[in-house]
Amino acid sequence: MSSAARLTVLLTNYNGRDLLAQVLPSLAAQTYANFTTVVVDDCSSDDSIRYVRESWPSVEVIALTRNGGVTAAMNVALRAPRTELVGLFNNDMELDPQCLAELVAALDEHPEAGSVTPKMLNFGDRTLIDGAGDVLSWRGGGGRRGHGERDSGQFEEPREVFGACGGAAIYRRSTIDAVGGFDVDYFAYYEDLDWAFRAQLAGFRCRYVPGAVLYHRASETLGRGITDFNGYHLWRNPIWLIAKCYPAGALWRHAPELLRGQLGNLYVAVRTRKLRVWMRAMRDALRGLPAALRKRRAVQGTRVITAAQLETIVRTGER
Repeated sequence: MSSAARLTVLLTNYNGRDLLAQVLPSLAAQTYANFTTVVVDDCSSDDSIRYVRESWPSVEVIALTRNGGVTAAMNVALRAPRTELVGLFNNDMELDPQCLAELVAALDEHPEAGSVTPKMLNFGDRTLIDGAGDVLSWRGGGGRRGHGERDSGQFEEPREVFGACGGAAIYRRSTIDAVGGFDVDYFAYYEDLDWAFRAQLAGFRCRYVPGAVLYHRASETLGRGITDFNGYHLWRNPIWLIAKCYPAGALWRHAPELLRGQLGNLYVAVRTRKLRVWMRAMRDALRGLPAALRKRRAVQGTRVITAAQLETIVRTGER
């Protein structure tokens, strides 16, 4: 890894040899050149590592010896470089040639921002928004702003957002050092929202940069729809985020919304015939609650924003 590089771009990969053949050429075509690329391979069983080493000798490979889950691989990626800026991207993306240049420029223009995130379009239908920054509602539900909407210019304004998708972001190294890594207890899903909440509490903002564009093959790695795997994590993990990150006053003020959110999850579980998965998720959420509450003290101890400021950051229906 070149010591002169300002940015390290890290690609997390699991059995994504064909996806790497798409994303690596798009990185090679970037107009911004002051970066190095690292592939963090989460114990793939395909020929991903051989492909990178043979076809992309300038790309460093970190080969994990056991599959510890998406969140653990993301943490390995964050710890690997010591460059000023750290980019974290999933393997199922194609970056527009100006993407990195626009993201780095936004960080230079906004010193208050600890992270930046691009405009994500659907790879198969590039008229559809895949995400314009992450949002979180007081119900505990999170997602990508504008996901699934037809792109008619409604997300062309650069602005602050709640957080960045953990698979499409550039972070300041100083912000990572202050906030810490992703919570490995999540394994997959909500780890980026948890990180974003901790960053916001500590006063680090996130910028959405519409001039930075990438194309996302949604759910190529983890699957589509409600599966046993993603249903379990999408229902369990918000419980821990709420326990760790919501200030006491917010828990009290938004208790009705939190209840509606949990009832909504139960409805989805019943409708999709995943009630047993939901019950297992609730059981394990309760088992993990003491650990989440122990972390809460440290998280809340970093808080520098006011309750009023937090109300503008976390709200239902934010666009």
